[in-house]
Amino acid sequence: MAFKEIIGQGKAINILLGTIKRNRIPSAYLFSGESGIGKKLTAINLAKTLNCMKAVTSNELEVTSKNQRQNSELNSSLIDCCDECASCKKIDNQAHPDFLMVSPEKGEIRVDEIRAIEEALSFSPYEGIRKVVIVDDADMMNASAANAFLKTLEEPPAQSIIILVSASPDRLPETIRSRCARINFSPLSPEKCEEVIKKSISGQQSEAGGQLATLSRLSMGRPGLAIANDLIEDRDWFIRLFKDMLSGSAKEGWADKEEIGKWFDSVSAMMRDIAVLKITGRGDRLINTDLKDSIAKLSKTLEIKDIIECYVRISFLKAHLGFNLNKAITWNYTGFILKEFEKGI
Repeated sequence: MAFKEIIGQGKAINILLGTIKRNRIPSAYLFSGESGIGKKLTAINLAKTLNCMKAVTSNELEVTSKNQRQNSELNSSLIDCCDECASCKKIDNQAHPDFLMVSPEKGEIRVDEIRAIEEALSFSPYEGIRKVVIVDDADMMNASAANAFLKTLEEPPAQSIIILVSASPDRLPETIRSRCARINFSPLSPEKCEEVIKKSISGQQSEAGGQLATLSRLSMGRPGLAIANDLIEDRDWFIRLFKDMLSGSAKEGWADKEEIGKWFDSVSAMMRDIAVLKITGRGDRLINTDLKDSIAKLSKTLEIKDIIECYVRISFLKAHLGFNLNKAITWNYTGFILKEFEKGI
């Protein structure tokens, strides 16, 4: 995949390629934005473009008229990778000697990973033009790793670029953020989401296409989530736990902090839908359009002030998940917050 094939992030890509055209490439980037919207994919394609053996301008590329229409937001005079040379293929396979991808292990980036970055950057490019390091979920660096990484940012090796990718950039120390050129990525429109999801499920079972609109809405502008997860199954899991919580049939239903966060995302979307339907009466504005009847039942039994109060409390809890909240206490307290919803179940 090349830049011309990335959907919905034309503004961010034009900024990046503009720096290449002007030869004003910073030593470190911070790609920020929600999960599943193309940050890491763009970072990989930046690495490919910088090291491509056949880099060409976009209007020299052989693309279909359909792709040209889809990506008209891109500046056609800017360069792109060929996506075919040995360098591009090696980076795609993470086998390029001048490319390194670092990701959290067991929910954390430790000093050892930062030492690996320092070692990789200590050498001149072996076969490429620039060394590129991508740190995915960079906000997962522990304190020791962040302190060690700061030194690398303060004294960046020549001919190297570091790209931090984060859905929670505010969790990174200010000393790190201030040393990076920040590029913000935005959630995609429902139409763009459908386009990305449809492209990813091409060749799969035909019935997947019938759920395309539902998957697009459930992804809430983050098609990568729909590609990596079964959002329909995730929602069924949320509903089961929601009913168990209100009925008191389960003392605790979450396995870990990740599950709590995912469940809170789902209950927030549901409360949003209940409020939207109660205020506007329009089912076409729902995220869970296929559950309109159930949502309508809930909206009739709840007052808008109660919905808003529940949403605020749930948002407060979600914001504090990083403090390792006790699962059992959080489960019981959340059930208390949502007690009003029992009337509509």
